[in-house]
Amino acid sequence: MAGPGQGPKPTSGTGDELVHAERLSPNFNDRKTAITMLVVHYTEMESAEAAIERLCDEEAGVSAHYLISEDGVVTRLVPEEKRAWHAGKSYWRGETDVNSASIGIELDHPGHALGYRAFSEAQIEALVPLMARIVKQYDIPRANVIGHSDVAPARKIDPGELFPWNLIARYGLTLAKPDKLELGDPFDNDGAFYLALERYGYDITDGIKAVEAFQRRWRPELIDGAIDQQIGAILFQLLLDRDRGVSR
Repeated sequence: MAGPGQGPKPTSGTGDELVHAERLSPNFNDRKTAITMLVVHYTEMESAEAAIERLCDEEAGVSAHYLISEDGVVTRLVPEEKRAWHAGKSYWRGETDVNSASIGIELDHPGHALGYRAFSEAQIEALVPLMARIVKQYDIPRANVIGHSDVAPARKIDPGELFPWNLIARYGLTLAKPDKLELGDPFDNDGAFYLALERYGYDITDGIKAVEAFQRRWRPELIDGAIDQQIGAILFQLLLDRDRGVSR
């Protein structure tokens, strides 16, 4: 059994220079739609090996396409052309079958339950080129490179407020936080904000959880589920940039 942060030893012959090992899970089926998203998760388990065991356990009924250990070992669990079972009940930008439309990457990490901390440098160094290859290969919009909490805000909070989205954005792989915000409150009331949040892509069935998910992604220094002028300005600018064709 590997210790915390350790995964399987790198092996050759995976067919991808960015992938070090392969441990194929039985938990997959055929996709029903084209790949248009990339979803980042954390494992919230004590070790990479424990997470891999679970993701390969037929009775558990969960999987992902890749797992990246804290020391940067990338393990393929499900071929990209197949539908992994990583998102659960989820929604993004009108899509309810996120598993069919996405590639899921699990990051070996204790999560909030076992001692939340920053993601390791080695892990992010392995993640970035893998994400870059996937985004380019499938022409995934930057707005569709998202976290588990974005697609399932009522249930999930991973990868959490310490995931380095700004760094990922600097590589052009996801949207950056808008750096120029209009002053004032762009929405007349909370209902208008919720409608805009839904238009951007979120499931707003649980409004407070949806706001928390938006904050976790775009304003991680304060996650309180309350609608305020700052997050209103961020959301307004994100939608404005999309409507202007600056981002997609």
